[in-house]
Amino acid sequence: MSDNTFGRIFRVTTFGESHGPAIGCVLDGCPPGLEIDGAEIQHELQRRATGRTRHTSQRKEKDRVQVLSGVFEGRTTGTPIALLIENTDARSRDYADIADRFRPGHADYTYWKKYGVRDYRGGGRSSARETAVRVAAGAIAKKYLRERFGTHISAWLAQLGPIRTDRDFDIDETERNPFFSPDAGVVSQLEEYVDGLRKSGNSCGARISARASNVPAGLGEPVYGKLDAELASAMMGINAAKAVEIGAGFACVEQLGTEHRDEITPDGFLSNHAGGILGGISSGQDILLSVAFKPASSLRIPCRSINTEGEAVEVITKGRHDPCVGIRATPIVEAMLALVLMDHVLRQRAQNGER
Repeated sequence: MSDNTFGRIFRVTTFGESHGPAIGCVLDGCPPGLEIDGAEIQHELQRRATGRTRHTSQRKEKDRVQVLSGVFEGRTTGTPIALLIENTDARSRDYADIADRFRPGHADYTYWKKYGVRDYRGGGRSSARETAVRVAAGAIAKKYLRERFGTHISAWLAQLGPIRTDRDFDIDETERNPFFSPDAGVVSQLEEYVDGLRKSGNSCGARISARASNVPAGLGEPVYGKLDAELASAMMGINAAKAVEIGAGFACVEQLGTEHRDEITPDGFLSNHAGGILGGISSGQDILLSVAFKPASSLRIPCRSINTEGEAVEVITKGRHDPCVGIRATPIVEAMLALVLMDHVLRQRAQNGER
């Protein structure tokens, strides 16, 4: 399997499967001298972790990250940083019944067609379990951006199924409820809705929005390395992501040019429909994006499929799964946003120095 690395200077290579002994990553290109606080990385991992509430998968992984290299006396050395997270609560027996059959809506069929073999235990490499190490790497990128530029990255649940969650917006509220909702007033409604999904065995989709503030202007390339294109690619690389919007996104279809263009005055921009990116390059405004996540396809409700012999079969997925994968996607979106910005910061410095 190729393409397990992303980034050009700040490069992240991940490895491991859902039910293998461990998952991990090698982070290359991190500048030396950055103080690494294991508690900060652990905090981000706990935000993403399963089993924290009844509303997510009840797989209870410890998610204790081990820093194997690249850090000496609490600071980065400039050499590759290796991060390892052991899998401690895998139950591979839950997937024995689908060893020779494909779950519709999952990567089972396409993995089989590509490789002729697949790890059916929890989805193997296609499992969202792999994103834990992206979050760990993202914690390092977040810290560098925050300390070097004052960049702050946040994300929130903007919609879960039919429920909008961002009308009464308080970003601090996202850390006080299990849904990362910025509106405390809808939390009880979200609980009731997700409880109903879990009891029925069904699932729903979600939309996660994110913002990066105090982003340096000038990040990105004019043609093939556009910042918005690489952000969209990174977001679509998250499991279950099906669409990405930058700034106004699809709403720009109904806008007139006089409304959509972000006029500029001596005091700054008058609007931000572009989402902080013009011509593929950051403008210095807040970077705004949203990601749509599909409903989880691993369900205990019977459905039609085929097996590896092409025969018609019925599939019922056992195991522990999220009724809405978007709930835990918030810290993953933040991590991917941080990793892309970090890479572009270093690329900008490589070409233009400290300009």
